[in-house]
Amino acid sequence: MPDKAELKSHNLVHILSNIGSPNILLIGDFMLDKYVWGEVKRISQEAPIPVLNVTSEEIRPGGAGSVANNLAELGANICCYGVIGNDNDGKLLLDDLNGIGVETDGIIEVSDRPTTVKVRMMGHLQSAGKGIQQILRIDYEKTDDIEEKIQDEIVNKIESKVQHVDIILISDMNKGVLSTRILDTVIRLGKDHKVPVIVDPRLSNDYTIYKGATAITPNRFETKLSTGIKITDINSMKSAGRKLLEESLFECVIITADKDGMFLYRKDGSCDLISTVPKDVYDVSGAGDMVLSIFGFVLGSKNSFEHAAMIANIAAGVEVGKIGAVPISKSEILSELMGGANPLYTKIKVLDELEEKLNRHRGNNEKIVFTNGCFDILHIGHIEYLKFSRQQGDVLVIGLNTDRSVREQKGDKRPFVSEDERARLISALEDVSYVVLFDELTPEDLIRRIKPDVLIKGEDWKEKGVVGREFVESYGGKVILAPFVNNVSTTDIVTRILERNSNPR
Repeated sequence: MPDKAELKSHNLVHILSNIGSPNILLIGDFMLDKYVWGEVKRISQEAPIPVLNVTSEEIRPGGAGSVANNLAELGANICCYGVIGNDNDGKLLLDDLNGIGVETDGIIEVSDRPTTVKVRMMGHLQSAGKGIQQILRIDYEKTDDIEEKIQDEIVNKIESKVQHVDIILISDMNKGVLSTRILDTVIRLGKDHKVPVIVDPRLSNDYTIYKGATAITPNRFETKLSTGIKITDINSMKSAGRKLLEESLFECVIITADKDGMFLYRKDGSCDLISTVPKDVYDVSGAGDMVLSIFGFVLGSKNSFEHAAMIANIAAGVEVGKIGAVPISKSEILSELMGGANPLYTKIKVLDELEEKLNRHRGNNEKIVFTNGCFDILHIGHIEYLKFSRQQGDVLVIGLNTDRSVREQKGDKRPFVSEDERARLISALEDVSYVVLFDELTPEDLIRRIKPDVLIKGEDWKEKGVVGREFVESYGGKVILAPFVNNVSTTDIVTRILERNSNPR
């Protein structure tokens, strides 16, 4: 008979597997995160500082933009409200947000302040097998309140939208968007329309600025600053939760306590300490954004505070295992939930985490093999192809096309099986070491990041040309064409099914 924890895990799996696409209103401080990646090989002769040899640069939505990115990955419908500067960084941020399909009509371009930008210098010492570390962060920002006419414009836009949403999320980084007036108005509108309002708060000693919100998600340090209570055990969590709730009339307080998990305190005095699973922590940036995203996503889909907090706790644990603020998929969260019953599900990785794993394999002189595909309707041809691929090395990485990239290649009627399900099916195969999703039409960028020792494609690519061949061969890697097996394909299977259904006996 399954124990209580196992039953609860299965319940969460059911909730997340069947969750819909809530309509979410997101207001807050939208930022652009820039990552400068490189390798540290020496100390400067000019000062006792490391020299970063830059290999690549990357931009990602940050702050409230990171929350939007997380929610878009999960399939939510998001309308965003905030400001950006009249500058190139603002354009890049807006292009990124539009590219992930969120509504940006509520993000207003202003001329009196720059787009908030955080630049992170990320270095690693590959020769020593060291992981990536954040060396320095540079911030460009202006934090005074936005002009009243801009506040008026944001409020007017929100007033016309609030009745059409399931939940309101406030991402407050104290960069000037969330004035007292805007906070009061948004929280009042939520109450008037019976829409929950969830706040990821700024660092402050006064959280009565959020009075009347449904829930608040401070971390350990923020809780201490706002209540004067040091968070050391469950009793201190209860005291802090009670004080916050009574002072600001929240329905629920969620204290995120890093290694101690998450503490849930409700207005009826009931509480839960949700333990975390021990993890390798690579980077804590983005964990708070992830908690707000997942808690809001699950609660906005008409689930309980407890279930929302439990799934958010799992997601935050996944997030700190990655470098920087990156979205995670339902399949990754489901993998964690089901990991105790089947550790094979933990094979699904995002690229940053995968790179860390592969560096460790290389340190053990293991040969990395890469192949990619849609793997829509898994069949015996796929199985034999992957078995052949694994035989060419020690670690087999599968690049799996997302649903969007499958549609781009094969039309709107494909895929037949969602990316979450395809990833879980592939990861359950013994020959597969890791699965990573990619959204581009080709795996060229993915191959350049992974740098496989062996690149595998089917022999039908001989005439078409193998994407990534020149790059892999440039550093001595091999490209191998796998033979066809059993002459079977997804298209053949679908054709046979349609023929049999159209000619029933």
